[in-house]
Amino acid sequence: MYGPRIIVMGVTGSGKTALARRLSERFGVRHVELDGLNWEANWVQAPTEVFRERVAEATAEDGWVVDGNYQKTHDITWPRATMMVWLDYPLPLILWRLGLRILRRAVTRERLWKGNQESLWKHLCTKDSLILWALHTYRRRQREYGEAMGHWESEGVKTLRFGRPRETERWLRAL
Repeated sequence: MYGPRIIVMGVTGSGKTALARRLSERFGVRHVELDGLNWEANWVQAPTEVFRERVAEATAEDGWVVDGNYQKTHDITWPRATMMVWLDYPLPLILWRLGLRILRRAVTRERLWKGNQESLWKHLCTKDSLILWALHTYRRRQREYGEAMGHWESEGVKTLRFGRPRETERWLRAL
């Protein structure tokens, strides 16, 4: 039996990974977190070829849920998707959630992929801030994802766009 192949998309901090985990548990398929395949120790990005190979291998199965915003892998995952879920939440909500996540990870010293850790300094005082990244990419992602959803819907892929977390929760409860 084939499982669903779901892409969860949204701007940094929208809750992609949390939703993808829940969907993977619900459907009993693999959760593929693109950040985990992209980042090496000390926040070094994997070479593009290595990253793409990892993504191809991780999505070779019949069912999976992918989360992440890496355009360099869209040609690998998007054409195989059976469903696309877009968390199109308001920017103030995303920034609030992102700020809380950064604070939690910094305080707890949570270890991420390959032992990496986030710091308050990095996200509040440097050009590598995820807060700045969310601000700079929000409008572009809305445009790109809107176009992508229209395209894939016309190709027969089930597309869902949620504007508020309560809409997402309602859908999850109905599954």
